[in-house]
Amino acid sequence: MDILELNKKGGVSMKTNDYVKYMTQTIVKYADQPKDERRRLRLERKQAKASLWYRWFGILPYILYSEVKRKHKR
Repeated sequence: MDILELNKKGGVSMKTNDYVKYMTQTIVKYADQPKDERRRLRLERKQAKASLWYRWFGILPYILYSEVKRKHKR
């Protein structure tokens, strides 16, 4: 474990300097991406995310909602 080390409770923690270095690298990596690339990645993440109904209530209410919505359109 280079940056990460086990703490007394068995979890993983980072030292402060390593965390600052990681955050700086992440921000620089983000800033170096072209705006179109950032927008495309954001849209991909948004489309891959499950709908609100499914995330909150599971699959059965989502199916019922979809069926009611589909029948209502007819």
